Amino acid sequence: MTFAGYSLLPVLPEIVLALGAMVLLMIGAFRGQGATPAITVLAVLLLVAAGALELWLPAGRLVTFAGGFVVDDFARFLKILALIGSGVTLILARDFLSDPSRRIFEFAILVLLSSVGMMVLISAADLITLYLGLELMSLALYVVAASQRDNAKSTEAGLKYFVLGALSSGMLLYGASLVYGFTGTVMFSGIAAAATTGSLGIVFGIVFVLAGLCFKVSAVPFHMWTPDVYEGAPTPVTAFFASAPKVAALAVFTRVALTAFPGIKHDWQQIVVFVSIASMVLGSFAAIGQTNIKRLMAYSSIGHMGFALIGLAAGTAEGAQGILVYISIYVAMTLASFSVILAMKRNGQAVETIADFAGLSRTNPLLAFFFAMLLFSLAGVPPLAGFFAKWYVFVAAIKAGMFTLAVVGVLASVVGAFYYLNIVKVMYFDEPAGAVDPVRIELRTVLAIAGTFNILFFVYPAPLVSMAAAAAKSLF
Repeated sequence: MTFAGYSLLPVLPEIVLALGAMVLLMIGAFRGQGATPAITVLAVLLLVAAGALELWLPAGRLVTFAGGFVVDDFARFLKILALIGSGVTLILARDFLSDPSRRIFEFAILVLLSSVGMMVLISAADLITLYLGLELMSLALYVVAASQRDNAKSTEAGLKYFVLGALSSGMLLYGASLVYGFTGTVMFSGIAAAATTGSLGIVFGIVFVLAGLCFKVSAVPFHMWTPDVYEGAPTPVTAFFASAPKVAALAVFTRVALTAFPGIKHDWQQIVVFVSIASMVLGSFAAIGQTNIKRLMAYSSIGHMGFALIGLAAGTAEGAQGILVYISIYVAMTLASFSVILAMKRNGQAVETIADFAGLSRTNPLLAFFFAMLLFSLAGVPPLAGFFAKWYVFVAAIKAGMFTLAVVGVLASVVGAFYYLNIVKVMYFDEPAGAVDPVRIELRTVLAIAGTFNILFFVYPAPLVSMAAAAAKSLF
């Protein structure tokens, strides 16, 4: 399988996903909105097929397009995780899309196209592939944020995301042009060979490239879009934003820093340490006064990206392993949490304020139990999965001699625990706000699987940890 002299085998999953999305687009165009349920199911099957193809590819490091696209263990690990995030999002969105007034067949197709962008982004080994993947992922996200066209909040969310996203893309492109100008190459390996001393031009380039990537992971100070977009977008879309794109953005953040600029680690480490500390602190303190659960999850996600970046700040293989373990557990916790938020309906109407969770332990004990366990896990309470996520990044930071960063992380976790435990208090000690509607089967399934993984992770963490270690080693 070749095209213009390049092997297409490493990009086979992306090609299948892109062609499948085009076919589904044709089906939707000819069949109309009535085809939405069928297209959503077929989109999930396409994501499964792409994941299977990714696992079927020959082991080891595969490179194509003159070295601009690489498939290694790191890419495989994160692509599978991103595909899981996208697939589960579509399953969670089934109820939302079943409403006759919201039959948007394009929703599933946009998720597929965004997933293609994520996979390209995760495998990017040069600045051009990075930009192509980033834009393919982002353009679909801008549209999907504003998918509820009759809702002013959703439209506003899409517009804010688009304007700020365009700004961040411009910053990233400017940084990439500086890096290219001062190194004479767009290849990460070539940049690594040329950037052995932190000349002013290269440092400026790194600052702008990392600023563009900070926007995509919603890290401080480029986090301002996150609370408004999370609150304004339809809840299944928010679940999508909080999971799969975060995986891809964190993947490229890690690959760029560790493979393109290993010789000037000291220069970018300072940026990552600042961004990490600022994200943890803002995520912890700004969430305290929130009354809307989706805004709270937005600040929570800003904080969690700060914790994940502790692993990158360490700049070691152990730090990279910590990032992979962290993002895997974070995706499971986030998808399970959003399945609870989507389940919160009274008389067919979605409820989103924290006060609406009052007395949930008496009206739906099982839902309250799982959500409480997820909140404890997000806070990092042992022996739940969230504790181990933080443990691996903190250990990596300590071994790299970054004691201050680890201490700030622990203190931010303590502050963050306050607002997570506040929701548990509301569910278990406040007077019930009324019974919630029966929970749909797909939400129950996602919550059961992800919630059980979160509670029982400590029993057998070895498979995830060893896969993360192998994936991290492939970067070095």
